[in-house]
Amino acid sequence: MLGAIEAGGTKFVCAVGDESGKIQERFQVSTTVPEETIPWVIEFFKKYPIQAIGIGSFGPIDVNRESPTYGMITTTPKTAWRDFPFVDTFKEAFSVPVGFNTDVNAAALGESVLGAAKGLDSCLYITVGTGIGAGAIVQGELLQGWSHPEMGHILVRRHPNDEYKGKCPYHADCLEGLAAGPAIEERWGAQGIHLVERSEVWEMEGYYIAQALMQYILVLSPKKIIIGGGVMNQKQVFTSIYKFLSELMNDYITLPKLSNYIVSPGLGDNAGITGSLLLAHRALLEAGLEK
Repeated sequence: MLGAIEAGGTKFVCAVGDESGKIQERFQVSTTVPEETIPWVIEFFKKYPIQAIGIGSFGPIDVNRESPTYGMITTTPKTAWRDFPFVDTFKEAFSVPVGFNTDVNAAALGESVLGAAKGLDSCLYITVGTGIGAGAIVQGELLQGWSHPEMGHILVRRHPNDEYKGKCPYHADCLEGLAAGPAIEERWGAQGIHLVERSEVWEMEGYYIAQALMQYILVLSPKKIIIGGGVMNQKQVFTSIYKFLSELMNDYITLPKLSNYIVSPGLGDNAGITGSLLLAHRALLEAGLEK
């Protein structure tokens, strides 16, 4: 039995299941501070004979195994979680292998193995919600270098009608600062669910996301792009993305039909937790402990 944690900025989703993605039971707790959230998570897993745990976490995090701070949350805007030793905490609590990566990399893994990119050795998973993040599978492996990708913080051109200053505390008007959920709410004065009929909101959203996708496509050339997160529940954003991306690419390279190439998660809201189960299974295999 495997344990999985999808550690998000607003909630932790925990589950026990197996590498096929089958979930036996799940548990959810709010992301407050480590002293409050983590004991609830540990208590949940103590009910089960778990062999390994996979963690897909909000970031930035340290995924470099040679680093002295490997397994920690680092420069997150959630100050209570800075320098939290995620991996060590769960190794000490359960004495089992722990797989660790970003929440979006976990979702990318889930989608590549069991979701919309199943059978492909390359895909990009993007979440557009409270923040914007992306994970990538390249030649069958999670993309990682000095650190993990932070694709939500690239710079984009401003929409001609956008005078909003930007929400990102680090970069102001990066992609996340202009297109994440909090930016939409602050710019337009209401949450997205109350802006459904205002086409200019979703046209601007597509304008920014399409610019990002152009850059990701030209650099990574993924075989499938999957976009999830709360903002993308407004399906009209996809139409706007297809329009602006076509204009930006200007037939420079040949792409598949965009409505087949850029899609919603095949696993729905379970992409992250499924990927975390797969991270646990990988950790078990690496430790040579699978029975």
